Amino acid sequence: MNRRQTIPKHLRFTVQDFNERFPDDAACLAALMNLRFPGGISYCEKCEQERKHYRIAGRPVFSCAHCGTQVSPMAGTTFEKSTTSLRLWFYAMYLMASTRCGISAKQIQRETGVTYKTAWRMFKQIRSLLSEPGMKLDSGAVEADETYYGGVRKYGVGRPMRGDKKKTPIMGMAERGGRMVALALDDVKGSTLLGHIHERALPASMIFTDELKGYEGIKHMTNGYKHRRIKHSSGVYVNGNVHTNTVEGFWSLLKRGIGGVYHSVSQKYLQTIGPYRDCPGRRGEIERSFARRGSFDRVV
Repeated sequence: MNRRQTIPKHLRFTVQDFNERFPDDAACLAALMNLRFPGGISYCEKCEQERKHYRIAGRPVFSCAHCGTQVSPMAGTTFEKSTTSLRLWFYAMYLMASTRCGISAKQIQRETGVTYKTAWRMFKQIRSLLSEPGMKLDSGAVEADETYYGGVRKYGVGRPMRGDKKKTPIMGMAERGGRMVALALDDVKGSTLLGHIHERALPASMIFTDELKGYEGIKHMTNGYKHRRIKHSSGVYVNGNVHTNTVEGFWSLLKRGIGGVYHSVSQKYLQTIGPYRDCPGRRGEIERSFARRGSFDRVV
């Protein structure tokens, strides 16, 4: 067993680090101000130029050093008009950014002491910040695969039969050494799968898939994609650099996370569980990535 700390010290962000960095609401507000307006420099509408702003004691606003016009770093953010403590918002973001297989709104309720209604809203808002709509996979090597979630197939195991409304198909695309995209779909027809590959993968990328017929049209696409397939039905899972193990590792984490944290997710909310996630490729790296300082900073 490797008992050494595998994350470099400058990348670690523990609960103790969080408490030291954000001891109270004032520290959270100052961090938010510096993030949005570095050095406290913001455009003053009255002065019509960039001015230094200073904190007003007792109020979550900053005042222009020249004319006194006030600005709030929370304006236009998910914290605006929220009666929940800013530090509780930051702590909820820390919990969601540091967990490996997800965290439930009930757990946020227990950790922060807010009501379940408030915890669910915070959970929903923070989860939306974790997504990157329209994200492109730009590594040049992309794995594509599909899985199914929910219900039990009639008359045996395997892919659901035509017309099955219990299982929801999910398509995943992972860039080697990079990020992951998972999309809940209505079907796995070739036109559907190829459309999402065209939307997410850069032209001339190498696409790795299994032998599903829906992927056969990749070689005929006009984007110059190169296509390599691995034949799982023959018991072959790796052939040189041809495999889909990265995305399949993500399926394992996703399903274990749903089963262990949420227990069950309806089709309505399935897309919101984990549509975009850092996925470095090897299981150990996936686990370590959520304990790193950068994960929390990106959410803030």
